[in-house]
Amino acid sequence: MTRWSTVSLRETPATVPALAAIVLFVVWATSQAGYPLTHWAPGALIVLALLAIAVLAVPLRFAEIPLLVKLALACLAAYTALSFLSILWAAAPAEAWEGANRTLLYLLVFALFSLWPRRGSSAALLLGLWTLAMVGLATYVALRLDFAGGKSFEALFSGERLAYPVDYPNAAAAQWLMAFWPALLLARGTSLPWALRGLLAGGAVVLADVALFSLSRGSLYATPVMIVLVFALVPQRLRTFATAVPVALGIGATAPLILHVGDHIRAGQSAHAPTHTAVLAMVAAALLVGLLVAGGAFFESHRSVSPGAAGRLRRGVAVVAMATLLALVVGGLAVAGNPVTRVHHAWDSFKGGYTAEAAGSNRLLGGLGSNRYDFYRVALNEFVAHPVLGIGADNFAQQYLLHGRSDETPRYPHSVELRTLSQTGLLGALLAVVGLGAALLAGWRAMRRSDPLAGTVAAAALAGFAYWAVHGSFDWFWEFAGLGSCAFALLGIACSLVGVRGVQSRDAPPARAGHRGLGRVDGAPDQPVQNAPSQGPSITPPSQGPSAASSRQTRRVPLVFATVAGLLALVAATSLTAPWLSERQIQSAAKIWPHAPLTAYGRLSEAAKLNPLSDRPYLVEGSIASRYGDLARAQRAFSQALVRVPGDAYAALELGAIASQSGERARSLALLERAVRLDPRDPLAREALATVRAGKRVSVQALNRSILLKAEQLA
Repeated sequence: MTRWSTVSLRETPATVPALAAIVLFVVWATSQAGYPLTHWAPGALIVLALLAIAVLAVPLRFAEIPLLVKLALACLAAYTALSFLSILWAAAPAEAWEGANRTLLYLLVFALFSLWPRRGSSAALLLGLWTLAMVGLATYVALRLDFAGGKSFEALFSGERLAYPVDYPNAAAAQWLMAFWPALLLARGTSLPWALRGLLAGGAVVLADVALFSLSRGSLYATPVMIVLVFALVPQRLRTFATAVPVALGIGATAPLILHVGDHIRAGQSAHAPTHTAVLAMVAAALLVGLLVAGGAFFESHRSVSPGAAGRLRRGVAVVAMATLLALVVGGLAVAGNPVTRVHHAWDSFKGGYTAEAAGSNRLLGGLGSNRYDFYRVALNEFVAHPVLGIGADNFAQQYLLHGRSDETPRYPHSVELRTLSQTGLLGALLAVVGLGAALLAGWRAMRRSDPLAGTVAAAALAGFAYWAVHGSFDWFWEFAGLGSCAFALLGIACSLVGVRGVQSRDAPPARAGHRGLGRVDGAPDQPVQNAPSQGPSITPPSQGPSAASSRQTRRVPLVFATVAGLLALVAATSLTAPWLSERQIQSAAKIWPHAPLTAYGRLSEAAKLNPLSDRPYLVEGSIASRYGDLARAQRAFSQALVRVPGDAYAALELGAIASQSGERARSLALLERAVRLDPRDPLAREALATVRAGKRVSVQALNRSILLKAEQLA
């Protein structure tokens, strides 16, 4: 791989900025998967800078960009533009701005990884380094679990579920499983060194086991879908099966021990001993699986197999695969019971919310109880009400306060498809479907290239993206920039391998005489890749001898393009920077206000100027002023917040309480009724309204203490 790395960096220099982006993704993975604005916004500026460096250092040849990639980029760019336009009709324009900026980040990432055609070696370098980095990070998390104790151990969990390092268990599981599928599919590739294949196979065990600590039901249901997609769409099924068997056995052997940790935590018992046992078993299983796969890969790469023996081996693996499939079907029916009854029960628990969960049972087996059914109901209703353009990017929160039925206050609909439909309408959905469809088709074609290394890398990268898309169909992963950026980078890697007319790959090593192994277990014969033709590079040169006039014209086009691109980059940088700096000022003010309130007010004023669409600076200012008893300042701040976001229930509630304490009963009634309309299920708003209707006054201090207590309980 070292030889390939040197050659790929020399022949594809655009790989260097992409490698820098990989480092950024790994950094995000260590801290909340890049969810906070103050984490991902500066990272987006780095990606923008890396893309600019790549464009300047490696001039784009538009003729070499495949048509499907151009279509994908055009549609994703149009979807990004629509997200920015949705600020105009969004009820919360600052939220729409943040959502549009996040979409811009994904567009930049996809462009950085897809615009420059790559050879299999450079793509393998990118994907392999990211996958191994995630394996290393997962190993660190497992060791930290083993050595942590007391409060430090409890801080890693949310209940009995591992949340570290993302702080959201479902996203933590997805972070590892997005890398699991590339690790598994790369481990089966004959073009990679045998030791690296063993390391990837053992790493796949570590990734899956660490994900299991999070007890994510979403990952439990996404995994069978992924298995079907991989075996239905990825070539060389028997080779995939042969590599997956030891990995699955390693995971199966350690899974009961990992689930035992959650049982101990849920029962209120010490989980240190079972955690130590589970981590030791995981490390041992990973080592055994890695050695087994590495040994098989070594034998395959150093021993010639006769055609007859290879045929018998393929038939044997096929028989084992069919027997395994039959056993899984029979075993699944035995465990699940009557499929119709099981589906009916699952639907009932899905509609029933958290109360439908089986008390005291393992979370993975306790049904589908959650409030997602209600989230999806509201999102679909919003799509029906605004079918063409939607309600605006990331503008779900206010609508759920108005129309939801649960006690939760979700900011997002927990589904990438429903997010697209409800927030950008049919137009956004059409752009997303066409754009992603073109990219997936390009990746699918790359997966079937004659170069075995390119095909292996394309399949592995597409599998990582597919997991994010499948699991994200019932969770809010679009809003985790660290997950979404990795997904679009993987999709871009696959697209960069589709190749162009006239370019021939020189990555693959020459085929060994008489060597077949399991490389074509589906029945197709091996096709050795020939060396490059002796007549020189196969890229077709441009036509010679243009006229002076046409030459001047071709020089103007890049200048115009550079000017437009430079202006767009400047606008993008400004769009990403302003909300980020505003949020930094807000967070700084929230830290210093107890001992420096005037300085805090100054920073909040600066934050309001940096982000003229957000009500957050005024909400924080009003809350600080209320704590100090400065009701006049609090009233001005909350009033300014309502001017920016008329649907802000919290600002209306605070203004109603201030008016009540000041003796303005009529104004207080109007504001509190408005607060209840905006958030009908808020018990504090209803209680305050009842107090004023009864002729009494609301205490602002008492109300704020109740709000703080409620926030602590929810946390």
